[in-house]
Amino acid sequence: MSAPPVDLEMQRRFDSAEKTRIHESSLARPALAPSPESLRAHFASDIGRAAEELQNPHLEPRVTDEERTKAVPASVLLAIVLREDGPKLIVTQRDRAISFPGHWVFPGGRADDSDADPIATALREAEEEIGLDPARVEVLGRLGDYVSHSGFRVAPTVALVEPPIELRAQPGEVAAIDEIPLSRFFDPRSYFLFRFKERPDRAHFAMETDQTNILLTGVTCSIAIGFYGELAKTHPGE
Repeated sequence: MSAPPVDLEMQRRFDSAEKTRIHESSLARPALAPSPESLRAHFASDIGRAAEELQNPHLEPRVTDEERTKAVPASVLLAIVLREDGPKLIVTQRDRAISFPGHWVFPGGRADDSDADPIATALREAEEEIGLDPARVEVLGRLGDYVSHSGFRVAPTVALVEPPIELRAQPGEVAAIDEIPLSRFFDPRSYFLFRFKERPDRAHFAMETDQTNILLTGVTCSIAIGFYGELAKTHPGE
């Protein structure tokens, strides 16, 4: 499903921002090459089961204790599709009619009272938003929660997805669906810091992809960096 045209003003501001390439800085880290087998092993290990809370990597004010207390439970699904040309992670573009319009995110949403746990929330939301059949999903485990400035405590669930799958975007919520090679998430050349001239006191991470108009920012990029950091604990770098 092709992405809608990018917001030109947003693109103009982003293009004019100062950028620092992570692999060219002191923040560089080794690239990782996780396989389905090594991912299973990670989440079966004591380290993988610990699920330590993910930290905010952006240079900005921290979430306050009051905000953390009031944070609404939510979940996202890091659905890794086992394609013949390599594993790929599903991402969706938010519809223009909802909050954070046009942003690329992992499928997910806030918890319902009927959800048994955060994993159940992630699976339900992925089925509702993109029609992902839970029967095709092998849940590996969870990353630690991430508390956002937008008022949510996000629980990322990591899973493998066995094709064939047929995905459909939920009207009014999802504008487009795409897949990013998993290797991109664990390559330091994918990441950079950007700083707008009018906000020199802040800098935010973003992740580039090979697909036109797909850029991961905000909470989604934070979770991607957190995933990278957690796997680095059990995976040797290249």
